[in-house]
Amino acid sequence: MTTDIFSPVTLPCGRTISNRLVKVALYEHLATFLGGPPNPHHLRLYGEWAKHDWGMIITGNVQVDRRHLTLGRDIVMPTELTAETLKPFKRLAQAIHNDAEAKEDGLDGQNSIRNTGEIRPLAIMQLSHAGRQSPVLIGGRPPFIPPIAPSSVAVGSRTLAAKPSFTTSSSAQLSGEEDAREGRNSSDPMFRILFQVPREMTLDDITNVQLSFVTAALVALKTGFDGVQLHCAHGYLLSQFLDPKINFRRDGYSITPHVNALRMLREIVDAIRGLTPPDFVLGIKINSADNVQARESPSDAGFQMEMNRVLDYVCRIADWGTVDFIEISGGDYESPDFMSSEKTTPRQAFFAHFSTIAKEHVKRLQPSRNGSSVPLILLTGGLRSPAHLQTALTNDHADLLGIGRGSILRPDLPAVLQKRGERVDAVFDTELFAHEPDDDLKPPFWFPKVRLIGASVGVSWYTIQMRRIAESQTKRTSSDPSLAYNIGAMEAILRMWIWLDWTHCLCLLGVALIAPYGMYLTYY
Repeated sequence: MTTDIFSPVTLPCGRTISNRLVKVALYEHLATFLGGPPNPHHLRLYGEWAKHDWGMIITGNVQVDRRHLTLGRDIVMPTELTAETLKPFKRLAQAIHNDAEAKEDGLDGQNSIRNTGEIRPLAIMQLSHAGRQSPVLIGGRPPFIPPIAPSSVAVGSRTLAAKPSFTTSSSAQLSGEEDAREGRNSSDPMFRILFQVPREMTLDDITNVQLSFVTAALVALKTGFDGVQLHCAHGYLLSQFLDPKINFRRDGYSITPHVNALRMLREIVDAIRGLTPPDFVLGIKINSADNVQARESPSDAGFQMEMNRVLDYVCRIADWGTVDFIEISGGDYESPDFMSSEKTTPRQAFFAHFSTIAKEHVKRLQPSRNGSSVPLILLTGGLRSPAHLQTALTNDHADLLGIGRGSILRPDLPAVLQKRGERVDAVFDTELFAHEPDDDLKPPFWFPKVRLIGASVGVSWYTIQMRRIAESQTKRTSSDPSLAYNIGAMEAILRMWIWLDWTHCLCLLGVALIAPYGMYLTYY
């Protein structure tokens, strides 16, 4: 196991990752209400991961626009770039790199000492814009100000529940746009309450958003991060341009041809590459299974059509010659399997299948690249035991192994795998990294049976656990933080939303007012 999982790998930009284990992006919910910079809670949380020799550590989504937040406690880019406003981001990069300078922020002195090896993890900042998935009130905008999106199609429009036709004809696209606009007016009532009908972006809006991403990448460079990952998944703004359910534009950013659909992303990538050093890491997180239906298998026509559509995106991105790694993900707020608590879902099976095909296609590009390397494929989801990790590498499903919730259950996972690899062959080691609480996190019977219920209860539990990790470092404890397995669904929701950070909290009344709304949003 150690030969493969702990073997170094070089990115196209020339930077080396010490092993194949990547702590992928997780929403921390630790910033101040309505968004703010990294704070000591973030530093202590990432400082804990930094102690344990992850090859690469990716932050949770950092919003490039404070008017388009997700769940209200997002890290956001500062509106004014000064030495003082950039300092928190510099300290976060130091914490991820396990630099001694991070001690000044209250991190335990033990964090400055590496457990094994001398290569520090690569620190990657994930950049995101929520677009139409930025909710009312906690999304960072004044009341009655809608979010922006490629087209004016709201979250939860009834037509979006149906499988799109993926046709490229203009008449069909026009019909689809009319259906979507009608569907937005007949969407589920609660979606109407939680998410506004977005305003279609003008060309000036597109330019401003691109500038926000590029500026954020320069902030990452200036503050010591090794690179950035553009969040083009989970239904957020960049992925909305690639989604035929949402993008009904008829200009240079239309859904067809594919070069138009990718134009928004490519222009951001090219701008970042033109302003950063050659060894600056640039990754992309992309959806693989937006429209895969629950009962579909790889032999179904819809499955194949969706896979071919996204596969074309991946191959085109790889052929740009400017991207270092591509993370395969999936789901959005309408079908949120990226938040699912289930051990396996149709989309998780799709991830492994899709990443294998994508890796094969990307490798075929190598001869035409004049010796330059192609992007590495990062697979995230369903990797819960050493056997899963080893199988993914042995079967050439991926180059990098993304661990999300497992990194919360076992922040020291790389060290654990090292020790277990010395005792038993990874192929036969099917024991889970840690006990997972998801089976016990069921919503109350009296709540509506909608898609986000079970998924978001799980998110709440893991959010609380990240907070416990940060707080354990605050108390300078030498033991690992205990896992809160005794917390039920309702308590998880309450503790996630009613969290009083007395240093930054607006006031007790504000929390009391927003908590019921936040609880309902999470459940819904």
